[in-house]
Amino acid sequence: MGKGARRSDAVLVVAAALVALPFVPLVLWAFAGEWRFPDLLPTAWSLRGMGHLFEPGGGVPGAAFNSLIIGAATAAASVAVGLPAGMAIGGYEWRFKGVVIFFILLPILVPPLASTMGVHVTFIRLGLADTLPGVFLVHLVPTVPYTALILAGVFAERTGELEEAARTLGASAWQAFLRVTLPGVLPGVAVAGLFAFLISWGQYVLTLLIGGGNVVTLPMLLFSAASGNDPVITSALALAFAVPAILALVLALRVLKPGGRTSFVGPGKV
Repeated sequence: MGKGARRSDAVLVVAAALVALPFVPLVLWAFAGEWRFPDLLPTAWSLRGMGHLFEPGGGVPGAAFNSLIIGAATAAASVAVGLPAGMAIGGYEWRFKGVVIFFILLPILVPPLASTMGVHVTFIRLGLADTLPGVFLVHLVPTVPYTALILAGVFAERTGELEEAARTLGASAWQAFLRVTLPGVLPGVAVAGLFAFLISWGQYVLTLLIGGGNVVTLPMLLFSAASGNDPVITSALALAFAVPAILALVLALRVLKPGGRTSFVGPGKV
């Protein structure tokens, strides 16, 4: 192993340690029975925090299920909408493309509280307020712009030569997309889906306004616990909130092709 490889491994280890460092006090508090200042470590250990996560009356399993369902559905829908949008923006040149990009990005440029108030009024009239489908739909507001922009950057790097070759060999447009285009952009799709899931997973304000307290997710329980005086329960909820996001990241990294490269570009390039 050369010096360059060892240096790279050392950098990765340091980066991993820095990322994991904030989780150390969370893990200690989640299993702490008693921890008083200035003790460096808890003087007693307990499973009370972990037990709270699985208590039927605690609401954590139901909130976690809601977060997973909404996050997965939001990721899938965002990719389904962002894929054709990204293909149109990144793969072709046409008039007023900059204007379209501006309007696509507008939901994340405007303060979310302001835009959500207007959505809330519309959802009340449509009967979607205080419902799970309503929360899912409002989570698309901040996620679709990100997925569209990421996938636009991916398609901006493609020349279309492979698709043309497939069409020359007799493949239909749909077959060329499924067998040539989609495998080629799969790393970008995985990253876009991951971004959408993480954005949806961490939403608090949108869920609170549209869900009206009837749709409870993990961020809502975490914010409620953080305002209390029980660091053990708060830390346990924080770990439960972080673990699925980390697993989603690992899953997306496994989908990425070894040695592959996913390009991220801004509106200026596409």
